[in-house]
Amino acid sequence: MSILDRMGHPLRSMIWKASVGEEVDAELAFHIEMRTRQLIALGMSPEDARVSAVSRFGDVEHVNRTCREIGKRRDRTMRKAEMLGEMQRDFGYALRQIRRRPGFTAIAALTLALGIGATTAIFSAVHAVVLRPIPYVDPDRLVIVNDTWRGESSEMSVGNFNAYRTRSSVFEALAAINLSSFNLADGDRLERVIGARVSASFFQAFQAAPIRGRLFRPEEDAPGSEMVVILSHRLWTVRYASDPSIIGKPIHLGGIPYTVVGVMPADFDLTSDSEELWVPIAFTPESLTMYDEHYLTVVGLLKRGVSPEQALTSLQAIARDLATEHPQTNSQTGVSIDSFAEVMVGDYRARLFILLGAVTLVLFIACSNVANLLLARGAVRAKEMAVRTALGAGRSRIIRQLLTESLLLAAVAGALGLLLAHWGISVLVASAPAGVPRLDHARLDGPVVAFTLVIATLSALVFGLVPALRSARADVQQALREGGRSSSGHVRDSMRSGLVIAEVALAVTLLVGAGLLIRSALHLERVDLGFEPSGVLSARITLPDGQYENPAIVRSAYERIVAELTRAPGVTIAAVSSQAPLGPGGGSNGLIPEGKPLVIESAITSRLRIITPGYFDALRIPVRAGRTFTSADIAGGPRVMVVNEALARLAYPGEDAVGKRITCCEGGPDDPRYKTIVGVVADTRWRGPGVEASPEFYLPIQQIPPEAWDWIERSMTVVARTSGEPARLASAMRAAVASVDPTVPTYDIATMEERLGRSLAQSRFNTFLLTTLGTIGLVLAAVGLYGVLAYLVVQRSHEIGVRMALGATARDVIMLITRQTLRLVIAGIVVGMVMAALATRLLRELLVGVSPTDPTTFASVVIVLVGAALLASVVPARRATRVDPTRALSAS
Repeated sequence: MSILDRMGHPLRSMIWKASVGEEVDAELAFHIEMRTRQLIALGMSPEDARVSAVSRFGDVEHVNRTCREIGKRRDRTMRKAEMLGEMQRDFGYALRQIRRRPGFTAIAALTLALGIGATTAIFSAVHAVVLRPIPYVDPDRLVIVNDTWRGESSEMSVGNFNAYRTRSSVFEALAAINLSSFNLADGDRLERVIGARVSASFFQAFQAAPIRGRLFRPEEDAPGSEMVVILSHRLWTVRYASDPSIIGKPIHLGGIPYTVVGVMPADFDLTSDSEELWVPIAFTPESLTMYDEHYLTVVGLLKRGVSPEQALTSLQAIARDLATEHPQTNSQTGVSIDSFAEVMVGDYRARLFILLGAVTLVLFIACSNVANLLLARGAVRAKEMAVRTALGAGRSRIIRQLLTESLLLAAVAGALGLLLAHWGISVLVASAPAGVPRLDHARLDGPVVAFTLVIATLSALVFGLVPALRSARADVQQALREGGRSSSGHVRDSMRSGLVIAEVALAVTLLVGAGLLIRSALHLERVDLGFEPSGVLSARITLPDGQYENPAIVRSAYERIVAELTRAPGVTIAAVSSQAPLGPGGGSNGLIPEGKPLVIESAITSRLRIITPGYFDALRIPVRAGRTFTSADIAGGPRVMVVNEALARLAYPGEDAVGKRITCCEGGPDDPRYKTIVGVVADTRWRGPGVEASPEFYLPIQQIPPEAWDWIERSMTVVARTSGEPARLASAMRAAVASVDPTVPTYDIATMEERLGRSLAQSRFNTFLLTTLGTIGLVLAAVGLYGVLAYLVVQRSHEIGVRMALGATARDVIMLITRQTLRLVIAGIVVGMVMAALATRLLRELLVGVSPTDPTTFASVVIVLVGAALLASVVPARRATRVDPTRALSAS
């Protein structure tokens, strides 16, 4: 190699670095060339010398491959060391930047933490309720099987359940459940607990095993052998202090001893209000042939390899056979199958995902605010970035440095966000309405923390990437000369303005959603319930079937309770009903008006209310026509009925229903036992103001068929009206029940206004959360707008100074800033209105009495946003009027 070659090699390596393969090839060629020259010097010909040099070297290909691998490992190690060193330097520099500007760091981190914390809290609820698998072995194989009536799902009759259980071959287990309540007594302790009567296959369907004792045996699921009970983990822990010796001991349910044979694990309690004990359902031979009483929930475990669609096809064939075999009850009855998990979650899935989408908008607004802060800070650091570029830093190097700062800022915000989320989850669980499945399981567990890390990282990219790209694109010469203020200012102002427009648009979407829910809530508060809830106290009573088998004794007990309560001080009037508005209980029956064929196709499904005289007065339900019940409506007398307006319209459209006859509840085609309608009362929204009234009919307690007490499990609601505070009647209500039977507990005591509040709890919860998120979004958008305007005043101080030097007044300057404000806000509102019109379609199921495109709501949001924008512009506008023209011109 010549001296020139040896000198040129290092010079070339400074400009261009050869690849590993090229280095290895060159090095091997150099060694062979040097050996060839030595052999030529010893007298060999060039050809022989070349052959000999290669042969003496050995396996050139093997050596080449080995050297290439070594070279690649060397390069990887060097790159890794270089990258780690670079990351360490970037991290150290980013940490110094954060420490150097604590005010900036605090504002940015808190803004971002607010969005991350709120998003994490809502996600924890979504994860607990929707995403977390239910704790069963094969949850995908669990299904709910329902009867269908005229296309609508309903609970299943015992006869249909028995047919599906014995004729179908698609289930490993098919179980029946009848939720019930029990008077649980141990010594002097008496309380009412929620339980269930279940078939012996119930626990097999869930593939669940007890933690103590055993499950039901098949022979125990039979009349006369069913006096065994399995406890939930919750009841075992709370009432029996986790006593393992409870197995084999008796507990009294409704005065009857039941032997405890097992205790289920804690994860079998899916909700805070699920069953606390289970007893065998023990169908009698007579009940197995009943096809017209639908009260069972049926859960099935599909066989492996059987899809829900295949199972449905099999059950539909059986349903068609049942329609042929029992046309009187099953001619319009079908069957449906739904996923157990989907039924358990219900519409909470959609509600929670709507909230998650709303809180994500808040996070985007927070990211936009932080991006605006970084853009402003980038303008200040323009000269620093220019110096780095001039010293050889490439664009990618500057971007990595700035993204490292963003990631560190996001890490700080993520940590603060977790603290806010911990508090937010507590508030969320405490304020949520009762009955949300598994919401009490919401917590900062592994998946939720991982979600927080992911959104913190994505947030860093969202708010950090654009400012980093802008800073890396800076004009080096101009930045060094002028500090990056002039030429790049317009570009950055446009970017900052765009971010504010996005913030306003997102805030519009949030505020429109919140406004619609507020309007819906206001509508619900004004809905006519059909009764007067103020001044009324209600409670539930269940007479145990062991001591109250005789219907006459049951009726007498309830009449005596009403009489005792009526005599209590402060009670204006009292009554009992099988179901009062806003409360549990009740049932439905099919009614056929006289003159129509006595077939199931003629039936009008209506809610049954068994009441004592005085019920309508106690609730102040208006009488529209005819009369209500009196003491003369007794057993053996003319059979009478009172209907509500909805049933009267369906049964006798355009006619007066009073005096018409209708059949229900008893009798048959040969003996329909018609009842005469003696009165029509107002519709009551018994399920709450958000649900339309349904057909209802009322029967006097003296005239109900004896089997009706079994339909309602001898449970009634007692109601009492007072001119004072209704809650004070609780002791009188308990005393009245105790005077008749001291072993019967009075439970579920609440005023009607409390029950009304519970029925509105879900609506109020949704409104509260979305309004809170909308307010946060509005505040963040206003802060972002303020930041842009404040920056605008600084950037245009020279222009403002020139205007004022040429005679512009303070009013002119304020109008300049105001126009800038309105330009940004109007652009954001236009975009936001389009987004809101699309997004509010998702709220359709949550709204009552208001359209998703309600113009009043949209107009109100525009007014609020414009007002907030003008308020945010006050300080920057006043600052602009104080610009000293002389100083501004000299600074230019």
